[in-house]
Amino acid sequence: MDLANCPRCGKLFARHFRDVCPDCLKRLEKEYEACVDYLRDHKGATINELSEETEVTIKQITRFIREGRISLVGAPNLSYPCEVCGILIRDGTMCDSCRGRLNRDVKNATSNDNPKASSAAQDYRSGGAYRIGDRLRDRD
Repeated sequence: MDLANCPRCGKLFARHFRDVCPDCLKRLEKEYEACVDYLRDHKGATINELSEETEVTIKQITRFIREGRISLVGAPNLSYPCEVCGILIRDGTMCDSCRGRLNRDVKNATSNDNPKASSAAQDYRSGGAYRIGDRLRDRD
């Protein structure tokens, strides 16, 4: 038997298939039903309107969307916040701007402008991970 503390209420419970206790699971299902019912009647609702009217947190609504329980197909104005900057998006976890910035940063970290990072990346790609360890050992 796998015992765990519920991340929502802190209560000790026997974890089987869910990460929350049975009481919190019932509350989550009620929150989900409230969201679905509201969206059924108000197809043009935004995530802020949905949160205010159902008293379900934006974070929880976002989880429902990411789990695929709430579909964005029938809700043209429903979107959720980017995990980095908070701008509203409709797919993925990051907006295009943050994704581009991340790609640029990764590219800059491995570019020729940074010889140490570039050399280590090249050694790793060429199977030279052991050679790097040998070089470090030889320095001592």
